[in-house]
Amino acid sequence: MGTWGDKMVLRNEKRHCLLVFIIITGWLIPGTVVAGPVLAGCAVFPPDNIWNTPVADLPVDARSDSYIASMGADTGLHADFGSGTWNGGPIGIPLTLVDNTQPMVAVGFDYADESDAGPYPIPDDAAIEGGSQADGDRHVLILQTDSCILYELFNARQQTGHSWHAGSGARFDLNAHALRPDGWTSADAAGLPILPGLVRYEELASGHLDHAVRFTAVHTRKEHLWPARHDASSLTGMSYPPMGQRFRLKADVDISGFPPMVRVLLQAMKTYGIILADNGANWFISGVPDDRWDNDLLHQLGNIKGSDFEAVDVSSLMENHDSGRVKGAALPGTGRAMPQLHLLLRD
Repeated sequence: MGTWGDKMVLRNEKRHCLLVFIIITGWLIPGTVVAGPVLAGCAVFPPDNIWNTPVADLPVDARSDSYIASMGADTGLHADFGSGTWNGGPIGIPLTLVDNTQPMVAVGFDYADESDAGPYPIPDDAAIEGGSQADGDRHVLILQTDSCILYELFNARQQTGHSWHAGSGARFDLNAHALRPDGWTSADAAGLPILPGLVRYEELASGHLDHAVRFTAVHTRKEHLWPARHDASSLTGMSYPPMGQRFRLKADVDISGFPPMVRVLLQAMKTYGIILADNGANWFISGVPDDRWDNDLLHQLGNIKGSDFEAVDVSSLMENHDSGRVKGAALPGTGRAMPQLHLLLRD
């Protein structure tokens, strides 16, 4: 009969096989998606957004080998999230949910010329990456669930009263595809939103993760690729990856020996890949802190090495440089939205 975990992974593998079948047979245009992630009733961008688009069949980037070498071919993958605390704070990038009754408060920015002006709906007890006493990035992510507007801040600190100050801040409408002005940062060095690339416990527990995952690298190039809008490096060597570079776990990497929830994550990395979004430790992937995480289980990701990945060329998916929407988002000749894959996957 099998365990719950085995059945969960089997369902996920069936989803992936059906997706591959659909693409190969031409039922849907290659590079498109059929369902997107949902959080607190909000779609985390439309299903045809670049974050939610499979890249399993796209060509390998010509500089893949040099990018991998620069980040460490023998360096293991690392989950920069988990349960419990580290240095007194939660492990990962937390998310705070608010509704439209949350008061808007003033926010000041160090990089005001590249930030979306306040006010922002930030509660006094908003969760801060690393905790209230942390140094480091101190990201604050606020999702207003009535409007599905995402607010993200870098190096956020509460001031006297209810106001806040941050290094930079950005606002994203999760129902739309709009990118930031080219050259603008966000709460991330790549000028991208953070939330769409975070791994959440409930996603892996459900048996599928349907989006690309955010990750970091120590050295990046002074360049950014769509959908990224910003870079933060003085290095010009072509061996360093640019911000926004997409990678995927190679199709022939054997993940069958990993625990079920880890397999779900690794399969997503084969299907949707990972996006370079910030400078940080090599091959660190991002997620939301949760007391349900099994840290020992997450540590098994270290058995996956940099050499197990390859850089992907996503340029064929770009419809408009200022939009995250991918080409071919409707059924050929119909103008109709793509069918929802989860409706086709009955147990």
